[in-house]
Amino acid sequence: MFVRTSTALAAALVLLANPLVQTVQAQEQRDTPRLEDLIPDSAVEDPEDWASQGVPVGDQADAQAQEPLDAAAPLAEMPMVTIPWPEEIELPQLAPLEQADEPIEFVQFDDEIPRVVTGSEERISDELVLVFPNERSLFPQREEFLERFSALSTIEQLEDDENIARLAAQAREDEALLQQLLDVYGYFDAQVIRTVGEIDPATNVDLDRPAVRFDIVPGERYTVGAIDLGNLRAAGDQYQALRRTYDIEVGDFISLDEIEAEQFDLDTALGESGFPFATIDAPSLLVDHAREEGDITMPVEPNGRYRHGTVISSDPEFLSSRHLSRIARWDEGDIYRRSDEMDLRRAMLATGLLGSVELTPVVVEEPSNGEPGVVDIKAELSKAPLRTIAGSVGFGTEEGIRLEGSWEHRNLFPPEGMLRVRGIAGTQEQLAGVTFRKNNFYGRDRILTVDAFASTIDYDAYDARTASLIGTYERVSTLLFQKAFSWSVGLELVATQESERAADGSELDRETYFIAALPLYAQLDSSDDLLDPTEGWRLSGRLSPEISDNEGVQSFYLRSQVDASYYQSVGEDTVLAGRVRVASIPGAPLEAIAPSRRLYAGGGGSVRGYGYREIGPLNNSGDPLGGRSLVEVSAEARIGTGYMDGAISIVPFVDAGSVGLDPTPDFDTVKFGAGVGVRYDTGFGPLRLDVAFPLNPGPNDSWVAVYVALGQAF
Repeated sequence: MFVRTSTALAAALVLLANPLVQTVQAQEQRDTPRLEDLIPDSAVEDPEDWASQGVPVGDQADAQAQEPLDAAAPLAEMPMVTIPWPEEIELPQLAPLEQADEPIEFVQFDDEIPRVVTGSEERISDELVLVFPNERSLFPQREEFLERFSALSTIEQLEDDENIARLAAQAREDEALLQQLLDVYGYFDAQVIRTVGEIDPATNVDLDRPAVRFDIVPGERYTVGAIDLGNLRAAGDQYQALRRTYDIEVGDFISLDEIEAEQFDLDTALGESGFPFATIDAPSLLVDHAREEGDITMPVEPNGRYRHGTVISSDPEFLSSRHLSRIARWDEGDIYRRSDEMDLRRAMLATGLLGSVELTPVVVEEPSNGEPGVVDIKAELSKAPLRTIAGSVGFGTEEGIRLEGSWEHRNLFPPEGMLRVRGIAGTQEQLAGVTFRKNNFYGRDRILTVDAFASTIDYDAYDARTASLIGTYERVSTLLFQKAFSWSVGLELVATQESERAADGSELDRETYFIAALPLYAQLDSSDDLLDPTEGWRLSGRLSPEISDNEGVQSFYLRSQVDASYYQSVGEDTVLAGRVRVASIPGAPLEAIAPSRRLYAGGGGSVRGYGYREIGPLNNSGDPLGGRSLVEVSAEARIGTGYMDGAISIVPFVDAGSVGLDPTPDFDTVKFGAGVGVRYDTGFGPLRLDVAFPLNPGPNDSWVAVYVALGQAF
């Protein structure tokens, strides 16, 4: 119909445009005119002349005179045309189109663009499919590429709402991302063909939801052409070693990641080889598509090799240059290493005396005749607050309440001479003491401590009134510097009046003990964290030869203890941990050893579920006597939950322990405890809450025990 209407209107316009044309009232004929009658040969030979002659009157026309056309009148009825006059046509009104959130993209493919229609499909999600060549050697980085793209994909990051306009916009961003990632791996001629729709382009199957397909044609992987490392040869005899550190050679496949990583490695090697002033500009890559190669240019200036001098303090009265040089891990004359400088900065901040530290190498002697120069390290110090008032509150169902407070000045006796005054007020213990500590005393991480205190203790096993003077010289792990090997030696002088309990619970007469001891300690630590280990092991031992005078009777004995623990990760969120402790006191009978020096078990760091020091041989009233041998075993599983971004973990555990009267464990009475704990990762260390139950409690044991502390139980 539309074709016929257009033809009729065109014919009408032709007639109206020629004023010489007259309307001919044709007679009805039975035969249809032939084409030769309508278009004579003269019209074919000269169509313009024929058209200018108008319409001739045939023999078969009416005798009626022909009249000119009236422009205002409708055309006479024509045969074969049944269309109404345009003014009489009523067209339906069309509803306006609703504007989409995003313009709909119609994807057209050029037949000349290669497509991996028979490639290997990697479906990332319901909305996203990547197609790679079947031959994996054409793109061997597929797995790493997919993992990287999935983490950065805009389609994967935003919510799936089955909106094709939204998906089309995201697909354009992901196409650009794919091109960038292909460049990272050196595929500079790669093609990415994007398809957006509800039909799977590979199978022509209706997906009933919009989806995106990317066909990836990696092409040839470019290789490294020329390498220009600036003035690196000025490093002299260190050039070869430094060049080997920059592990990129001509002909290697190009990887932008590797180019960046090797810049870092070379910079580190320069800093560790005696070049404190070395500079490295950002590398550039010039890609030549004709050669399918890229030329690397990275300007390097070694700027001279140097040895370490000394450390110069900006405030020698506060922290002297001599003391800072003692903290440093290098000796004067050693080849400069940047890591030594960084380590010194961390150690200075770890003293707690400084708010900030700025270290600057200063040239003392320039390199000459192939020999390194000398640099001192200038230390600009900014003091931190030196005085601290601290307090803590603790509670255990068996230990009761414990309040502790302290005041300290961390540099009252420079350098690093601390004085602390502390006190404890608790249900079972009261204490007042003074502590002097000298950090980094005649060596890095070596600590001299002198502690004098007086205390009263009221346990179920005994009560004691004690005055002690303890001095130790040690090298132990700290929260900032965990050490593989720690040790401690000391001297301990104790005067104590102690009383055990009788069968009826009353206190027996107090006995006075004067004790001198030489405590020794050593530990091997291969664990990966001090407060929350997940891998490795620890092995430690304690020996303390002691002499005790009780009412003129002298006794010699040896207190010894061995601890071993092991940590093993299982899966991503679970750590299995186990601990064994064995202790013994040979050399003297139980009665000659002060109750406070005997062995006990029970409590949060021992056998959970029992009170502190309440496991062991009992007197007639059920109170522990202490012993001369001890064995403890603990096992627990630290299971991550994923709650609060993984900060919460659940820890089921089981403990067992035995205390004997003889130096050799007899296992006559083994106490078992079990329970479950919760750990909250504070970022500094886990906060521990354990709820434990005694599995074979005695008459004086509670049915449940609760422990709160910082750090794991072991």
